[in-house]
Amino acid sequence: MSSQMAEMCKQDTLLCSALANMFQGAAWAPLVASAITIILILVIGFLIRNIVHRLITRVVSRAATGPLTTRFRRGGAPDGIDALLHERRKQRAETMGSVLKHIATIVIIGTTLLTVLDRLTIPIAPLLTSVGILGVAVGFGSQELVKDFIAGMFMLMEDQYGVGDVIDTGAAIGTVEAVTLRVTRLRDADGRVWYIRNGTITRVGNESQGWSRAYMDVPVAYSSDITAVRLVLEQVAEEIWADPEFSEKMIVEQPEVYGVEQLSDSTLVFRLSARTLPSQQPRVARELRLRVKSALDTAGIAMVPSA
Repeated sequence: MSSQMAEMCKQDTLLCSALANMFQGAAWAPLVASAITIILILVIGFLIRNIVHRLITRVVSRAATGPLTTRFRRGGAPDGIDALLHERRKQRAETMGSVLKHIATIVIIGTTLLTVLDRLTIPIAPLLTSVGILGVAVGFGSQELVKDFIAGMFMLMEDQYGVGDVIDTGAAIGTVEAVTLRVTRLRDADGRVWYIRNGTITRVGNESQGWSRAYMDVPVAYSSDITAVRLVLEQVAEEIWADPEFSEKMIVEQPEVYGVEQLSDSTLVFRLSARTLPSQQPRVARELRLRVKSALDTAGIAMVPSA
C-alpha cells in the first residue's frame, strides 16, 4: 500500500512539473497573465465604485430622515412647517447624493482606466497632457457653465430655496417647479415658465421658507373710537384662531393687532397680522378681510379710504 501511494505522489509531481514547464515556455502566458490582471483591476474598480455608492446612499438616507426640528409647536396641532422642512431636507440630500455619486464614478472609473492603460504598456503621460490641455480649453469656453454649477452647489447646500417655494429672483417671480445644478425652473402667476441659470441669480427673496405673514390694514375715520376698533379686530383675531380649519392647517400662532399703524388728519389705519404656514398667507389674508368687514359692519364702524 505504501509503495502505491509513493508511486502516485511521484506521478502527480511529474504532472505538475510538466504543466509548469508548458506555461513557462508558452508565448501566450504573458497575455493570459495580463488579461487576468486587467480583469482583476476592472473588478476591483467596480467593487470600489459600488461600495462608495452604497456609503453615499447610506449617508444621504440618514441626512434625509434626520430628527425634525420642531418650530411653533402648539398643543396637538400638526407640525406643518416641520413636515415641509423634512421634505426640503430630503430633496436637498438626494440631490447632493446624486452629485457625489457622479463625481465618485468619474474619479474611480477614470483611475481604473488609466491603470489598465498603464498595464497595457500604453504611455499615459501624453494622454494626461492632452487631457489637461483639453480641460483648460474647455474651461475657458465653459466658464458660465462652471459658474452655474458652482452656484447650484452652494444653493443646494445652503438650502436657499426648494421645489414648491415662491421666490423672487429679480428676473422673475414664481413657484419653483424644478431645481438642478445648472438652472432653476419657475412658473409665474400667469402660468409662464421661466428657466433661470443659477449663475445669474444674485439675490433671492423666498416667501415660503419657515413661515409667511398675512396682514391687512384697516382704515377708519379719524373720529372713530380707537378702543372700540381695537376690540373688534382682536375679536376677529380670536375667532379665526379658534377656527380649526385655519388654526390647525394654515396659521401657526394667534393673529396680532398692532394698533394704529398710520395716522393722518382724516384716517386711522390699524394693522392686523397673522403668521402662517408657507404659501398660505393669501388665503388667510382673504379670510381676514371678510371677517373684518363683517365685524366692522356689525359694530357700526365704517371703513374709509386711506389718505
